[in-house]
Amino acid sequence: MDDNHLGEFLRARRAGLRPQDVGMASHGVRRVAGLRREEVAVLAGVNADYYTRLEQGRERHPSPQVLDALGRALLLDTDAHLHLHRLAGVAPAARGSLHITEQVSPALRQLMDGYAHTPAFVMSRTLDLLAANALADALFVPFTPADNLARMVFLDPVGREFYQDWDRAAQAVVANLRQAAGHDPDHPPLGRLVDTLSEHSAVFRRLWAQHSVRGKTRDAKQLLHPDVGALSLTYQSFDVRDAPGQQLVIYHAEPGSPSAHALALLGSLHAGERQAAPDSAGP
Repeated sequence: MDDNHLGEFLRARRAGLRPQDVGMASHGVRRVAGLRREEVAVLAGVNADYYTRLEQGRERHPSPQVLDALGRALLLDTDAHLHLHRLAGVAPAARGSLHITEQVSPALRQLMDGYAHTPAFVMSRTLDLLAANALADALFVPFTPADNLARMVFLDPVGREFYQDWDRAAQAVVANLRQAAGHDPDHPPLGRLVDTLSEHSAVFRRLWAQHSVRGKTRDAKQLLHPDVGALSLTYQSFDVRDAPGQQLVIYHAEPGSPSAHALALLGSLHAGERQAAPDSAGP
């Protein structure tokens, strides 16, 4: 990946805004999409030449105050604002925080196994599935392998059938990976993952170039499982405090709904698989 991560991000977010989005009049013929550099500089209250140097990578040490002003000018939401600071190296734990253990603690595994009626799994910032309970294993059984959510969405043909709103799932995955890159843009496994996805998916390349940033919190999922049919679920994600970078994700179906009954059926259909492989560590 190019080492001018801050400049790439600024250019991409500038290109995604129109003058009317920020209350500015449009003057002259625009040869490229988005705001001009001079317009961003005016909105942020910084020198236009200084902003140009930031985009070109000739200036790499903006102050927190400048970054805050740029975040406001580019209409960045909370996740993107933090990402901007990380790329500039001024946010807390801006470097090295992807380098975490991939071992999931026995206590957390026991907690997940206690959720017998809902899928639960632990993933890394780069969306590797590190551990899962029995129902999550059953949920992801169509994928071969069920090892990384990004690869599952973009590279496994099953993904387009499994995720009913595939476009939304794809956008979310890329935004999650962009957030991970903000913690450590030069993390080798992340770089290899991005290279692989870029090589094999034109959609991924297009979305990656947009520099959208979002963390996992809560959202709806419309899934289609070959064993039980349609599933309408929501999920909640929780940071694992004793393993920074790990997240516990729990899927949930409305009690008494068809999706809740489908999850119960899915659990019954796959109930014997863990017993046959008691040492399984998850996906």
